[in-house]
Amino acid sequence: MTLGDRNTGRPRFLSEGAAAMRPTELSTLGDAPLVTAIGRFSQEALGEAYRRHSGAVHGLARRLLRDDTLAEEITQEVFLRLWNDPEKFDAGRGSLRSFLLAHTHGRSIDLIRSESARRTREDKDARLAPGSGQDVEEEVWEMALADSIQEALSTLGEGERRPIELAYFGGHSYREVAEILGEPEGTVKSRIRSGLKRLRVSLDAAGVSNA
Repeated sequence: MTLGDRNTGRPRFLSEGAAAMRPTELSTLGDAPLVTAIGRFSQEALGEAYRRHSGAVHGLARRLLRDDTLAEEITQEVFLRLWNDPEKFDAGRGSLRSFLLAHTHGRSIDLIRSESARRTREDKDARLAPGSGQDVEEEVWEMALADSIQEALSTLGEGERRPIELAYFGGHSYREVAEILGEPEGTVKSRIRSGLKRLRVSLDAAGVSNA
């Protein structure tokens, strides 16, 4: 994995210790000192982090996105973020792998949302095309409904929102959602049910209860 100068600027000189480290020495480091070396512009240290954790990062992204090419893009983005902002990793709050997987999950969900929005726009354009037979009032209703659902989702806590996004935007089964989040399947089902009830209340308040 080859990267240019951080933030397109001239990098600071590596400390003598970091510059002299060989791959065999890096392999003996724990994750915290490894990230410290990355902060000193050691591309070798980044390569070691990539060797240790890229498989898990790519695996999660592929399970979420169901697309190997997109998963590879997310993997590269996650490690580029580590290279640019190594100080955001706090060893006191968890392992480096957990840190990287959290970023992977968040970026993948962002991509799922973006792709869902893109498909929605394309469907709307197709329906409004000449000869599509799309009723204008129906189109306005669907646009208002989509906006209301997104707004209602934003009011949910993360514990309810994430399972719903994975199940309904990501197309995953309850079991798959449970595996991705590391939660019991029963807990995931319960959170989805409670989240959907809250969504219904929000949609009722927004005047789209017939959705």
